[in-house]
Amino acid sequence: MQEPIPELRRPHVIASLRPWIDAGSVGSLSLARLERHLGANDLACLATPGKFFDFTRYRPVVYYVDGKRKMTIPNTLIRYAMGQGEHDFILLHLLEPHSSSEEYIDSMAAFFEHFKVQQYCRIGGMYDAVPHTRPLIVTGSLNGEELTGVLGVTPPRRSPYQGPTSIVNLLSDKARDMGVDNLSLMVRLPQYVQLDEDYTGSSRLLGVLSHIYDLPKELSVSRRGTRQYERVSAEMERNTGVKALVEQLENDYDSSMDSSVEGEAPSEEGPPPLSPSVEKFLKELGENLS
Repeated sequence: MQEPIPELRRPHVIASLRPWIDAGSVGSLSLARLERHLGANDLACLATPGKFFDFTRYRPVVYYVDGKRKMTIPNTLIRYAMGQGEHDFILLHLLEPHSSSEEYIDSMAAFFEHFKVQQYCRIGGMYDAVPHTRPLIVTGSLNGEELTGVLGVTPPRRSPYQGPTSIVNLLSDKARDMGVDNLSLMVRLPQYVQLDEDYTGSSRLLGVLSHIYDLPKELSVSRRGTRQYERVSAEMERNTGVKALVEQLENDYDSSMDSSVEGEAPSEEGPPPLSPSVEKFLKELGENLS
């Protein structure tokens, strides 16, 4: 913990989790931009991150400052910022633990309890059968129920997920048991173009967060994201297979949105299968854009 330890007013935690649910690094990018806007300060990190993380999987990074060699070690970083309203912010960069996971979760829960956290908001992204030519879908839930009345949030398009998940989800359960509200925001990214850093996805998340927390709308503006997707469209015109795929996704998207407005159950059909040549083209396209 960084001392002096601040007195925070009814803090809300906004957290991203790598590598789970951080497709396109949209959660990490959004947190970083929030930190810059809010003027966040360091608050805490793990004293011994090697107890929880395998450094052959999360690699330390070497860099130089004024000719001096330095190294950063992967860690869970926690920063804080004062809010303009009735509560302050804790910005939490979570990493999926490789060992001692229960202790890791308990440490986070104790941290929440110490600062009397009021809400735990998880942000991130995942790949889905959506076109890059339409507004990206952001789905949300509050305490396990569909999030409504929030500008930019769309009702879930699919049935609840079942399958492998992150052990860090236990933190949500512990937070709930402590009476902390659980908010989840997830942006759906086009699976046919997987960027290392998807700035359009981050922009969509920041737009929703700006509405929830009364932050400036300019926070969600991303010219870089616009340029990224414009390049995708330009490259798409060179390949008829990709163009046909995107047109099909556009039709499915429009139909799903219309069904949601009319109160009907949205279609759960996935995208059409890709030919090997299209898959190769998309892989090369993603690598070039990254």
